[in-house]
Amino acid sequence: MRYKVKLNKTNVGYAIWCPALPGCWTLGATEEEALENIKGAIKAYLETVDEVTQNAELRYVEVR
Repeated sequence: MRYKVKLNKTNVGYAIWCPALPGCWTLGATEEEALENIKGAIKAYLETVDEVTQNAELRYVEVR
């Protein structure tokens, strides 16, 4: 699966986050390291969501 990520150069390296997954972010000393780190962060985020919502009941709401 592909996720759009945003990368921001900082004075200590790169901050990177996934806008589709609130709170899913990480850092890297280089752009390449940040891109590798976000892959692990996304995987951990999705695994945690699956675990936490395993027994949750689903509902749908309509927003106009």
